Amino acid sequence: MAKLMKRYHPPGTPPGTLARRERHKLAAPRMALVNYDESHFDEIEDATPAQVAQFRERGGTTWVHVGGHPDVEQLRELGTLLGLHALALEDVLNSGQRPKTERFDGQIFVIASLPAVAGGSIVTEQVSLFLLENAVVSFHEVASDVFEPVRKRVREGVSWLRGRKADALLYALLDLVVDHGFPVLEALGEQIEEVETGILRAADRQSLNTLHRLKRGLLTLRRMLWPQREVLNSLLVEGEGLITDSTKLYLRDCYDHTIQIMDLIEAYRDMTASMLDIYLSSVSNRLNETMRVLTVIATVFIPPTFLASVYGMNFDRGAGPWNMPELGWAQGYLALWAVMLITMIGMLFFFKRKKWF
Repeated sequence: MAKLMKRYHPPGTPPGTLARRERHKLAAPRMALVNYDESHFDEIEDATPAQVAQFRERGGTTWVHVGGHPDVEQLRELGTLLGLHALALEDVLNSGQRPKTERFDGQIFVIASLPAVAGGSIVTEQVSLFLLENAVVSFHEVASDVFEPVRKRVREGVSWLRGRKADALLYALLDLVVDHGFPVLEALGEQIEEVETGILRAADRQSLNTLHRLKRGLLTLRRMLWPQREVLNSLLVEGEGLITDSTKLYLRDCYDHTIQIMDLIEAYRDMTASMLDIYLSSVSNRLNETMRVLTVIATVFIPPTFLASVYGMNFDRGAGPWNMPELGWAQGYLALWAVMLITMIGMLFFFKRKKWF
């Protein structure tokens, strides 16, 4: 249950309060700084807020990226320096937020969910983005440089980003976040195929546990990625003044990618539901086979049991000529065994011809 709850402030805390409630120690964040235009590219891997101000004075597009949970003081200093809204900073600090887009004075704030695989389970990591005039500020709650492919494209100058404004950089970051869902779903698809093969071969408890884990992962993805369609749609509607029409064309393509991902998630959910039905059917069929064998065994032993019970009755033979005269036969014991065996073998032969076992 704790995994489903986001971090929160105590009741009555004023909106925009930057205070963290953590149960464990977090890794120190790292801030990377990039400034570029068509003719130059400058980069600082471990920057300070003071260097952010210096980079912005150079003109061009400035990109500030913070990897890991930001420090409260660092976040407050960045917010003051760049004019970031306090409510948005609060959402950055308290991760686990629902993906959304908010428009403030002179800036757009975006929260997106980046899907990843951790320890064999599907998790979503919060990515927070600010679009300012000629600047983008990005926060990733995990201290991994997930945006390095975008930085490499800008650094090497092989991308059209060098000649575009900050809104194009925002698109590139969102596109990377959205496209991160495809390899995750591909890995899920391979696991689903393996589980399906295992269920068809032998429906065991391990297959059921794996199937439930996959269903939980798909539910997590759907819950966090479904709102990202609204995020991109809101950017198309609310981006006037900060997002150009040419960038909106690319955002529509990114929106199409979210539709493809949701379609894949729904298809995989249907597959897991069908596999659960197959598992239950396999278990039921296996139980039926077991019951059929037990029933055949019990049925085969009914005639011998009847004969043995008859000959187990203690009637007095001397009381009359009809009181079990066969007990006096010299071959009575062998005849009883012969009748029992012939009856049992005949019943087995009959059941086999009927293909009852």
